[in-house]
Amino acid sequence: MATIERMEVGQRMSRIVKHNETVYLCGQVGADANTDITEQTRTMLEKVDVLLEQAGSDRSYILSATIYLRDMKDFTAMNAVWDTWIPEGHAPARACVEARLARAELLVEISVVAAIK
Repeated sequence: MATIERMEVGQRMSRIVKHNETVYLCGQVGADANTDITEQTRTMLEKVDVLLEQAGSDRSYILSATIYLRDMKDFTAMNAVWDTWIPEGHAPARACVEARLARAELLVEISVVAAIK
């Protein structure tokens, strides 16, 4: 029987779900929605680091990432932050799409799947 562990469980979602040797993170956004794309991306990825550590993983174990941008004009600026954050040689499978996010001031959101160390 599969083992599923849910961490930081809320009414609508768990922030972390672990199944077998895989970690699924709920969507993460920047710490301050009133900042620019660079800062929102940086603080969003800091949140991912914290959650991955709680789950027994880290950014070098990310299997896949889906990034949602409010406007594709921010693609280059977001990638500038991403490229310095992801360890060389550990780029995950990734998709990036333009989407309306939950609040108009949000510029970027990410959903991550990673292996446990």
